[in-house]
Amino acid sequence: MEHALYRPDGGFYRRPEGPAGHFRTSVHASPHYARAVARLLAETDLALGRPAELAFVDLGAGRGELTAGVLAAAAPELAGRLRPYAVELADRPAGLPDGVVWTDRVPEGVTGLLFANEWLDNVPLDVAELDEDGVLRYVEVAADGEERPGAELEPEDAAWARRWWPQGERIELGRPRDEAWAAAVGALERGLAVAVDYAHTAETRPWFGTLTGFRDGREVAPVPDGGCDVTAHVALDAVAVPSTGGRAVHSLWTTQREALRALGVRGDRPPLALAGSDPAGYLRALSGAGEAAELTDPAGLGGFQWLVQAVRMPVPEGLEGLPGWQTLSP
Repeated sequence: MEHALYRPDGGFYRRPEGPAGHFRTSVHASPHYARAVARLLAETDLALGRPAELAFVDLGAGRGELTAGVLAAAAPELAGRLRPYAVELADRPAGLPDGVVWTDRVPEGVTGLLFANEWLDNVPLDVAELDEDGVLRYVEVAADGEERPGAELEPEDAAWARRWWPQGERIELGRPRDEAWAAAVGALERGLAVAVDYAHTAETRPWFGTLTGFRDGREVAPVPDGGCDVTAHVALDAVAVPSTGGRAVHSLWTTQREALRALGVRGDRPPLALAGSDPAGYLRALSGAGEAAELTDPAGLGGFQWLVQAVRMPVPEGLEGLPGWQTLSP
């Protein structure tokens, strides 16, 4: 999976067309998304006491679309203190504002908002299957997609499977994702960390896993040859726990629908009277409502899960009213 997605000489995510050439994320669906993240950034800034420098870390930045959108939507006073980082293995795209730090590593010791939109589902992992004796073995895969059973699980992966995915014939071993998120959150001095992905928790683990591929807007077999995305949904409850890093962390799981609605993104139709008084304005408002509806549709993009973690800071005011906050202790 690592080789197929990220190798310098032909990995899927290093191809010139970028992710947008193959599938739509929330970032590509509507500018409402970047504006909502900008509002969350402003609320994070307020909860942090308006520090002299505020970081925005776009983790898995693609071609910088979200970073650029957030910068465009930021209020002038905040923009003057903003230090944007786009974390991505691909080369820096043309046209990105000069002030954006393009880097392949999460910056250490920053204060602000770390936002990972559809990043964790592409952190490489191994897959395991039960053999005829009920023993979990790694699934080995060739470049043409042919699979065969491999060795029994190493102790750390076996322990992860027992704790987080005790039932199922095919298991996606999420320990690398737990560790990747723990490292990302641990890089924050203070701030808010948000991971957005298709996900599952203990109550909804899929019996046969979720590993799949995408190319040219279509779901395809997950052949690890660099010609398609290879992705799997995220065991989000497992991801959350190790990220405490010895600190008490306020954590929330919620849907994208609920999170975006709390940040002002709603798909309500504009009043019909506006069509008579301002037809052009009505059409713009109607178009915006349609985009907001797509972002919050529970059967589509609105079904993404958000993991929100507040590190050494109070919960931002705009998210306080969402149910489900809990404190994860060290």
